[in-house]
Amino acid sequence: MIKKSKTFVPPVDSLTSEWHEVDATGQILGRLASEIARRLRGKHKAIFTPHMDTGDHIVVINAEKVILSGRKESMKKYYWHTQYPGGLKMRTFEQMRAVAPEKIIEKAVWGMLPKTRLGKKVYGKLKVYAGPQHPHAAQNPIALKIVTRKVKDSN
Repeated sequence: MIKKSKTFVPPVDSLTSEWHEVDATGQILGRLASEIARRLRGKHKAIFTPHMDTGDHIVVINAEKVILSGRKESMKKYYWHTQYPGGLKMRTFEQMRAVAPEKIIEKAVWGMLPKTRLGKKVYGKLKVYAGPQHPHAAQNPIALKIVTRKVKDSN
């Protein structure tokens, strides 16, 4: 006889969403985005359930200071189409950083979330700002330290 496993469903009143503030200064884009996506989904919590929104709100500041490893900073390109004939557009990483640095982190995180109704709801809890100021001070975001690269000791 095979025993069926039960899916854990947390009670709705136990679902709480905290606000976290992440400083992207000197962080590697991919590693930062994967940790942000993990926390948006709620996978860091013991009550994680795949079909429910159990994640936290994330506020990212200093998006213009994010870095890429290797030669990607000069080689990475962003493509999109305007839906008009011949409307394929392209920007390099440097151009994107100058025009819309928030989009860099937003696109990286969106690529790591599920493309469903739940994924869109979870993505709505991400707030990205180019500079150090943001309008979410009233939510008292907790500073979240994410380490994306090892810093060599000067000793």
